[in-house]
Amino acid sequence: MSKHLLVTGGAGFIGSNFVRMALAERPNWRVTNLDALTYSGNPDNLRDVENNANYRFVHGDICDREMVFELMRDVDMVAHLAAESHVDRSIADSGPFIRSNVAGTQILLDAARTAGVEKFLHVSTDEVYGDLPLDKPELKFTEHTPLAPSSPYSASKAASDLVARAAHHTFGLPVVITRCSNNFGPRQFPEKVIPLFVTNLLAGKKVPLYGDGRNVRDWLHVDDHCEALLAALEKGKSGEVYNIGGDNERSNLELTRSILEIMGKDESSIERVADRLGHDRRYAIDSSKIQHELGWRPTRSAWPGALEATVAWYRDNREWCERIRRGEHHQAGAGT
Repeated sequence: MSKHLLVTGGAGFIGSNFVRMALAERPNWRVTNLDALTYSGNPDNLRDVENNANYRFVHGDICDREMVFELMRDVDMVAHLAAESHVDRSIADSGPFIRSNVAGTQILLDAARTAGVEKFLHVSTDEVYGDLPLDKPELKFTEHTPLAPSSPYSASKAASDLVARAAHHTFGLPVVITRCSNNFGPRQFPEKVIPLFVTNLLAGKKVPLYGDGRNVRDWLHVDDHCEALLAALEKGKSGEVYNIGGDNERSNLELTRSILEIMGKDESSIERVADRLGHDRRYAIDSSKIQHELGWRPTRSAWPGALEATVAWYRDNREWCERIRRGEHHQAGAGT
């Protein structure tokens, strides 16, 4: 059945991979990508699909209420991925995070309710749960874990989750919320740890490792994540939350050593830096609900293979990384 899907933030890392997967897996769908092309939005991420007849790019801000309401008029489903997402940036200035993540989400929900969309997928993060102790590896985040965000970024995402939940409870808007663990894969903006470390090493620089390096993250390949999002969009139950994880917990020090080994470097390439303010110690996702109810499970996230392939992509696409570092990924523009 033909559907019109609106993806917000579709020029970003996860969004562009999701747009590409939706077009490939659902060839009878029309996909509209709404992206403001802020610093991390990259039109190059979707050059390979920009001539697809079912794809349309709209350059716009989710906080532009009039534009969003007009765009939503003939939309069947929404996948809301647009977000400010970098913790360090939120510590420096939380204003853009509140504006985009909270106010922007509220505008999209209002427009979706007015238009009568059949599904609104709100894509969130495991960081809304706060963190877990390092000495209790049996503990994991479930969908019933209380929200206890630690950073301005995660607080803004928790707020947007609650706004989305309220739209379902109060107005009956068919909202599904997903919360994912740390993503990795090709085309990730190089302020994030894996592309940052790889591109630094390629340039002969050291890699900055926060604090003692013991912080643990559950690493999820972006293609696994996008497959889960498609399942949640099509089969997720309205009003429900689904955690998405890679079953792939690694400490930051373990991650760093793995990248160094893949790139033929030793630990002299590590630069110890002061820890991030309020740095969460451990994230770990229990994704049994989405596995049992929607039939999804991670198949691409396991190391070392997935990490080796990711490092290889950045090594083989150094020009892509350099264009971003020079800010050239916005100069060509894209669409209207």
